[in-house]
Amino acid sequence: MNAQLKLRTFTPREIADAVGGELYKIGKADGNEKVTSVSTSSSEVTPGAMFCAIKGERVDGADFIPDALSLGAVCVLTTRVPDTDAAGDWCAVVVADVVKALGTLSGFYRDFSTAKFVAITGSVGKTTTKGFVYAVASSVYKTHKTKGNHNNELGLPMTLFELEPDDKVSVIELGMSNLGEIEYMSHLVKPDIAVITNIGTSHLASLGTRENICLAKLEITAGLNRETGIILLNADEPLLLEKVDELPFDVRLMSIKNRVGDYRAMNIRQGDDGITFDMICDNKAITNVEIPIIGRHNVYNALTAYAVGTMLGLQEEDIRRGLLSFEGEAMRQRIYDVGSLTVIDDCYNASPESMRAAIDVLVGTAAKRNKRPIALIGDMLELGDYSRLLHDQIGQYAAQANVAKLFCYGLMSDVVAEAAIKKGIRAENVFVCLDTRDPQTIADMICDAALPGDVLLVKASRGVHAERVIECLKKKITKMKQPSNNG
Repeated sequence: MNAQLKLRTFTPREIADAVGGELYKIGKADGNEKVTSVSTSSSEVTPGAMFCAIKGERVDGADFIPDALSLGAVCVLTTRVPDTDAAGDWCAVVVADVVKALGTLSGFYRDFSTAKFVAITGSVGKTTTKGFVYAVASSVYKTHKTKGNHNNELGLPMTLFELEPDDKVSVIELGMSNLGEIEYMSHLVKPDIAVITNIGTSHLASLGTRENICLAKLEITAGLNRETGIILLNADEPLLLEKVDELPFDVRLMSIKNRVGDYRAMNIRQGDDGITFDMICDNKAITNVEIPIIGRHNVYNALTAYAVGTMLGLQEEDIRRGLLSFEGEAMRQRIYDVGSLTVIDDCYNASPESMRAAIDVLVGTAAKRNKRPIALIGDMLELGDYSRLLHDQIGQYAAQANVAKLFCYGLMSDVVAEAAIKKGIRAENVFVCLDTRDPQTIADMICDAALPGDVLLVKASRGVHAERVIECLKKKITKMKQPSNNG
């Protein structure tokens, strides 16, 4: 990753002071050189950069300092002064932990921005919610956002370094795998508005209970201003609702089911290419709000964006225009044709909550087209001791939703398959592939079992790489279409 510093530049001396590091000057360097960019990859260094020599499990970034210097780095952030014969005038800032120092510097850099900061976390849907909030905010303001999955302790600092002087709003996604991580990142972001989309079952392996997941998500308030900060919570989640009276902030609630929400969606109508719903916003009725994406769960994402838009002072017409401009990200519920199949590509990640939502989208889409719903369901990771139970429940859910054919993929595929068969899917309509290193096998199963016009959902946790199955499908279907050279 590489970020150009546009808010302001630093000198190695200023960096050392900001992060509490020790400054070493090599050659004729005096510590006052201008650092114009920050890079965590030696191959992406540009002249004037500070190279962050991060030590990983297999690679020590300090070994690549000579490479970074050869590309024009003027400063390195490192845990040790390298033993190098690299010529030139450059500085090293030596710290105990490069990632933590990088975070500290990014928080210092963030303070030079005048933007309003919106921080978003949640077990499911935070990336899509980020996209909706960005679409709404950018309908009026120049808006900065987290790119891709740069939502962790390393990605967040690089995201903050991408801030520009004319940014008016910054939409930041915060992910986590354990307690304390969101608290740390919230202190760096110092959000004006904090959002918790929901509490799910992701990270049960590391956190043990949904209650602990809730506590981890509530760490987003750590950097929230106690005088002016606003936190938006999902009122349909009891674990969040019971925390409202304990929070010393301006708490706002959004909901679909619970009538206590300040922002409540109702009368949800799903079309072929999108959803229309009505809502209550600050006790005012608003009708026919449209979003260009299907799936009832996406109403929560849009509702959040509408709420944040009002908090940012946007007018109703601007918010509506922003919602309609939303564009989904790759491998997140994209619908397209592969040969005679309609594919719902939702490969980016999976949890029990998002898997059920995706099955609902599959069944609804197939019904509208009068076609059969079929599904590839891959492993859901990071569920710990609950993994077998939750995969069993997904198999049951697929059967109860009347999925016509089920392709189970991964180490837990036999659990999903057995549960689906017990709940009514005929055994000959259930297929199992335990080895995710072999996407061609499951792709062949789909090609052999699917009928023209079937709607296929492909969903699994990121580590399963289910997108490779789609690529195998594309290649096989293309090959099947090619005319034979025989005769």
